[in-house]
Formats: sequence, structure tokens, C-alpha cells
Amino acid sequence: MDTNTIVVLLQSTIRVSVPLILTALAGLYAERSGVVDIGLEGKMLAAAFAGAATAAVTGSAITGIGAAMLVSVAFSLVHGYASISQRGDQIVSGTAINFIAAGATVILGQAWFAQGGRTPALSADARLSTYKLPGADAVRDVPVLGPIYSDLLSGHYLLTYFAFAMVPITWWVLYRTRFGLRLRAVGENPGAVDTAGISVVRMRYLAVICGGMLCGLAGAYLSMALANGFVKNMSAGRGFIALAALVFANWKPKNILITCLLFGFLDALSIYSQNADLPIMSSIPDQAIQALPYVLTVILLAGFIGKASPPKASGVPYVKER
Repeated sequence: MDTNTIVVLLQSTIRVSVPLILTALAGLYAERSGVVDIGLEGKMLAAAFAGAATAAVTGSAITGIGAAMLVSVAFSLVHGYASISQRGDQIVSGTAINFIAAGATVILGQAWFAQGGRTPALSADARLSTYKLPGADAVRDVPVLGPIYSDLLSGHYLLTYFAFAMVPITWWVLYRTRFGLRLRAVGENPGAVDTAGISVVRMRYLAVICGGMLCGLAGAYLSMALANGFVKNMSAGRGFIALAALVFANWKPKNILITCLLFGFLDALSIYSQNADLPIMSSIPDQAIQALPYVLTVILLAGFIGKASPPKASGVPYVKER
């Protein structure tokens, strides 16, 4: 495998890891506050549809991103109302969101655009644009470092750089700010936080809203960057993979990045193997390669990841003592 092949494979890894990173971080905010968010898949799918549909109608990528975030936050508030205000079962609420999003996106897509649940192909202005880092063309011919900087690090979408920047930002927010301290405390011991005069309900709503915004960006990236519009069930289980990555990472931002890159590499390998003749892959069926990210998800969720320590109040509705 030559240098160019490695660079292409790693570039694809970065590209397909972005929605996983954003969605896993979304789940991190919610679950650190004690709210289990099974609905990551549904929110990402709904955001992908809203972003592509709005961008197709308005011809603007900015309005598409705004619509994606708005719809995702709306679903997060529904989940928050059911699980925080009404103290309902958080698993049931998240599962309902997944079913609603899967059905509503197809029905609305067919009703609005009459293309079998798809949205029209997006114009150049309606899609997200890539960004070239300074000096990328000048150093392209430099051995080793040139291709790494100009081809691997440069030329990605702005949301790609934002997603990777959100990992240290999330770490700083959770471990170096008052908001993060309160958020983690709500997920560990909400009774003590309430005694200190901090609203548990408010903190949990803020957490699910933060998660909704990040899920919205992940959905917009799917339909406005990776693809040229929305297609039925285009999230393809990425929300569940992100949830598995969150558990595998033990609810820590740095580990989330590593885990999502691992999932992204397997996804990129499955895509690349279909378009390139790799001797090492010649004896493996394409279907087996495509299933690698999902097989790894099942293995991790089956318990082969060591002891995971979720927040102690995760999934437990808080009832204020009188």
C-alpha cells in the first residue's frame, strides 16, 4: 500500500468520522447530565432531511444548517419534556423519536418533492464548501509532509474542523467551567445539586439542547456534505454507532475522538475496498467489509470493552424531595 493510498484512506476516515464525533459528543452532554439519549439516530436523520430540504428550496447552505439544528433541538426538547418534566422512560422516548423521524422524513419528502422520499439534488451554493488551509498548494510537492498537509489535513469542510475542535472544547467545558462541573454533578448526584440551589431540570434541559445542536450539525453534514441531498434512512445506524462509541469511550471526550476515528476507519475501509483493488481484501466478500463497523458495534456492546462507568444518575428521572 503506497503513500497516496494511505493518505486517501485516512482522508476518507476523517470525512466519515465527522457525524460520529458530533453525535457522540451530543450524547455525551445529555448522558453526563443523567439523560439517556437513544434518539440520536432519529435526531440526526430528521436534521439531515430538514437541512437538505431547506437548502434545496432556498439555495442556501446557511439556512439549511439552521433548519437542521432547529429541528434537532425541537426533537431534543420533546425528549426532554417526556423524560425530564414528565419523568417518563427515557429509552421509550428515544426509541419513539427514532421511529417518528424514520417515518416522517419519508412521508414529508414524498409529499413535498414527489421523488420517493428524496430531496432534489443540491446546487453548489446549497451544499457545504471545503476549505483549503494556507500554503497547501505551496508544500504539496514536499516529500511526506507535503501530501499530509495539503491532501490529508487541507481541503475538508468547515464542519470537519469544527467537529475535531469540539473535542477539546467539550473537555474544557466539562472539566474547567462552572457549567461543566454542575452538569457532571447533576448526572452523578442530582439531589446534592438541588440542595445547593441549582435547578436539576434546567441543567438537564440545557444539556439536551446542546446535544440537539450538535446532532443537527451531524445531520446537515450527512445530507449537505457527504451526500448531495437527503435519501431514505441515510443515517444508516450512525446514531447507534455513536452511542456505542460513547460507551466504549467511557463518556470521555478524548476517548470519543479515538473511538470514532476507529469506527470511521472501518467505514472508510469498506468504502475504499469497493472502489480499489486491494490484494489483502481480495479474498473477503464486499458484504463482510461493509459490515465491519456494525460488527464492531455489536462486539463492543456485547461487553468486550471492559468495565464502563456511566454517570450514576444516568436514566433515572429526578424527583424533587419535599
